[in-house]
Amino acid sequence: MSYLYYPGCSLTASAREYDLSTRATMHAVGQQLTEIDGWTCCGASAAAPISHLLSLCLGARNLALAEQMAPDSQILVPCSACYLNLKKAQDKLANDADSRDRINEALSAVALKASGQVKVRHLLDVLFVDLGANRLAAHVTRSLSGLTVAPYYGCQCLRPYVEFDDPEQPVSMQPLIEATGATVFDWDMGARCCGAALVSTQPDDGLKRVASILKAAKGADLIVTVCPMCQMNLDAWQAKASQTTGEDLAITVLYLPQLLGLAMGLTAEELGINMNLAVSGPFLESIAS
Repeated sequence: MSYLYYPGCSLTASAREYDLSTRATMHAVGQQLTEIDGWTCCGASAAAPISHLLSLCLGARNLALAEQMAPDSQILVPCSACYLNLKKAQDKLANDADSRDRINEALSAVALKASGQVKVRHLLDVLFVDLGANRLAAHVTRSLSGLTVAPYYGCQCLRPYVEFDDPEQPVSMQPLIEATGATVFDWDMGARCCGAALVSTQPDDGLKRVASILKAAKGADLIVTVCPMCQMNLDAWQAKASQTTGEDLAITVLYLPQLLGLAMGLTAEELGINMNLAVSGPFLESIAS
């Protein structure tokens, strides 16, 4: 199966390893990704407070480009924030005639038009629904048995659009993790908000959220996520969270396609694991053996 691919800004910079591992893992299971020609920023979280219409148009521009390439296509989006923004634009284009007219009036300035016909899919949705655990397991060449993995979903791939999983008690990562031979860590923090940008704007509150998730993961060998913002919070702020709580909260944090790729025999270099900030020595030893 083939998908149009929207990497988004984070995957070209701070989350480059997410892009590398997504492309490598999807290729390993025979799925074709075609990057949208001329894609641009979805607006992230900064555009909406400035202009609601602007935030929709930034997403809609990318949908219009996708429609030009393949009108009935599906867009695979790894970044949860990008997924949410493109999904909002697609929903307005498809279901709100007034919003569609306003968006297309703005897009006419760059000779584009969008209908909302293309379908926006999160990477986790595609892995869970289209491929599934059995199909992924068929590509596993290196069992990850002995590892205990805590699945962390975050907010934006699950809410407010309930497309493929329960936003309160998500389970879609569990069979995918088990397909690698690893054990799923039993916890209730998988859908708990990491605080997003709170660590930067309200550090005390943000670090409390990060610390609560890291503390709950004690007993797991690693956390796996599908969101660059969640990854950054759980990965980059471990040392600070440990200082504020007075206990060692260090744990390896990977993206889901990195975990899947390792089980499929891809190298740490191919999956960009050297770019992750929080990868423990014992974990590296376990995947090197």
